[in-house]
Amino acid sequence: MQAGRLYLCRTMYELQTLGHPVILFDGLCNLCSGTVQFIIRHDKKRLFRYASLQSPFGQAVLQQFGLPTAELNSFILLQNGRVYTKSTGALRLARKLAGLYKLLYVFIVVPPFIRNAVYNYVAKNRYKWLGKKEACWIPTPELRALFWDEGPLQ
Repeated sequence: MQAGRLYLCRTMYELQTLGHPVILFDGLCNLCSGTVQFIIRHDKKRLFRYASLQSPFGQAVLQQFGLPTAELNSFILLQNGRVYTKSTGALRLARKLAGLYKLLYVFIVVPPFIRNAVYNYVAKNRYKWLGKKEACWIPTPELRALFWDEGPLQ
């Protein structure tokens, strides 16, 4: 357990000093992987970094913030040492994307219990609607530097 703690402390420190928000996603989910690929295409400034919830880093973040490590049904945005989950994380992310997507942030005024009800419905049905992978999506070598599953960010 001590090695896990050291790993987490090192990575949390590196995240805060690098200043990159990290998106944690279900790497087996077709919807989630497709969403990450969409974000990469629209993140012209390469602001975001990514890690699957199944990765050692993803599991360490879940543990650090007291989130369930076995339930991989939430989108998580890790930014400035804080986690934002579900619709709040998604809307905060949209605000940083290029183009009109940032306008989606206006929905932040909708009470979270309403936003998250919609989010939870989609999360509950995502495998039924779009399927599930047998293994996590592997980014191309060109995109690999944006992913932080095992080592430090580039």
